[in-house]
Amino acid sequence: MTTIILALTDALGNLVRFRLMPGQRFDAVDVPPLIEGLSFAALIADKSFDSNAIIADLDERGAKVVISQHPRRSQPRKIDLEMYKWRHLIENFFGKLKEFKRIAMRADKTDQSFSAMIHLAAAVISSR
Repeated sequence: MTTIILALTDALGNLVRFRLMPGQRFDAVDVPPLIEGLSFAALIADKSFDSNAIIADLDERGAKVVISQHPRRSQPRKIDLEMYKWRHLIENFFGKLKEFKRIAMRADKTDQSFSAMIHLAAAVISSR
């Protein structure tokens, strides 16, 4: 059994929200529920989130789209490369999260206990 953690961090790299998804599911599918009800100025993401639906939602919200583009995109969009460099914050968060063996090994049997462990680890990470 594989699980994908889809996480959203703030500008300081602290966890805001996350969703657990089955490992075989496409990442961009769960982005709308993840960002629902939140206001933000920009969304920085990698090319796996380069979806017309996500970009349209962000444009509608008035948020800046800073998503690395998939090479097959027919009409490339300009992105702020300086702002895109800040994507390392989410990568750093996942690196810190994987320091917790129970999360890295997916030792918890249920999604509820795995989610609880992620919340606990995020609290420890933000308190450092």
